[in-house]
Amino acid sequence: MELTSGIFKAAENIYKNNKGSILRTIIYTIGHFAIAITVLMLVADVTFLIALTDAIVEPLANAVWYFILDKWWASKTKN
Repeated sequence: MELTSGIFKAAENIYKNNKGSILRTIIYTIGHFAIAITVLMLVADVTFLIALTDAIVEPLANAVWYFILDKWWASKTKN
């Protein structure tokens, strides 16, 4: 029980300290899903399931990258 409450407390602290970056990252990722599915189906002529798989895996990697970039950028603009 103590471990679980510690994990939730840590997650809460991460969210509170990064709320803006996390919300922007989520919005970016959802948009990326939709764009990637559409582009793959139109340009590469793949099935919806293949486009969906790629549209989920690749943006998740981009979301991590964006979060890191956003945190770095925000740290540079505060100074």
